Amino acid sequence: MGFTRRNFLKASTAAIVAPAIPACSDSVLVPAAGVPLGQFDADSTAEEVTQEIDLTGKIAVVTGCTSGIGFETMRVLALRGAYVIGTGRTLQKASDACARVKGVTTPVELELSDYDSIVACGEAIRSLNSPIDILICNAGMRGGDREIVNSVEKHFAVNHLGHFLLVNRLLERLYLAWQGRVVVVSSRAAYRDAPEAGILFDDLQFRRDWDVRTAYAHSKLANALFSFELARLLKGTRITSNSVHPGVISTNIIRDEAAIVRYGFSLLTKISGKSIEAGAATSCYVATSPILDSISGHYFEDCDAVTVTGGAHMHDREQASRLWLRSEELTRNFLDQIERPDWSDFRNGIRGNRGPRAEVQ
Repeated sequence: MGFTRRNFLKASTAAIVAPAIPACSDSVLVPAAGVPLGQFDADSTAEEVTQEIDLTGKIAVVTGCTSGIGFETMRVLALRGAYVIGTGRTLQKASDACARVKGVTTPVELELSDYDSIVACGEAIRSLNSPIDILICNAGMRGGDREIVNSVEKHFAVNHLGHFLLVNRLLERLYLAWQGRVVVVSSRAAYRDAPEAGILFDDLQFRRDWDVRTAYAHSKLANALFSFELARLLKGTRITSNSVHPGVISTNIIRDEAAIVRYGFSLLTKISGKSIEAGAATSCYVATSPILDSISGHYFEDCDAVTVTGGAHMHDREQASRLWLRSEELTRNFLDQIERPDWSDFRNGIRGNRGPRAEVQ
């Protein structure tokens, strides 16, 4: 192969962003047993994977809706007829995003590093007195210096514990859906860059060997294991839980990285990454595809469920169970006692009277 300008750019860009992209691993991906294969791939877009799907009457919650994959996910779900509740770190940002979407949406404030904000967000959504059909845990952060939030390292606090608490506070509404779905956005980094031991139960503050790439991957492994354990706990219900890798995409999640890393990552994604439209595809596919209505406890890449073999902990039942118990300890004062609600307590809520988009205060 000749040394073309494209090859030069690809090689030099990869060198610039090496600390920000997944490293090599000995993990091997194999198709997950028992999961039907769809017709989509890495190039499919969110609009394409939902082309034949009518979500009229469905209610979806998408965290991190203000830009990137989250905004595209909200836009496409609303395009297909869903009523979408979109969260942002401020109500103004969420409102601005919702105002740009064709369809019925409601903005809600959610700061995942603040337990009080998570509780308020959950209560605002529950005040609609309606079932939730789809809950997509999309919001996340990456970058910055080591910081302790809620007694743990910030990536773990925001990316994992924030969503752990939100999902638990909204499970009651998912029970009310005909078939509720939880989709947790994880990452390929979870098995490529996470600590060899998996979750660092004895060092959740990352006092030892901290770096951005490992801390981010650690939180993404927690996302995958949380989804895995949630699926086990929900076995026998009509709620499914799956995690996904959206792809390598240039979004605002890297806004806290160094300028040269942001620049290099942007170049790399233009050469070999996915578009935002393709990045939202796997989340939308797992959240809506009728062939996945009973599929739970799996990890998806490029719209296919895969099993990660090798030394990774993506399907480690012991760590998943231990993580759940530890997460309960860390959020105990903010958790609800979850009970399956009685349909007689509801009158189909907002499903029967949509009306214009409104803000939830």
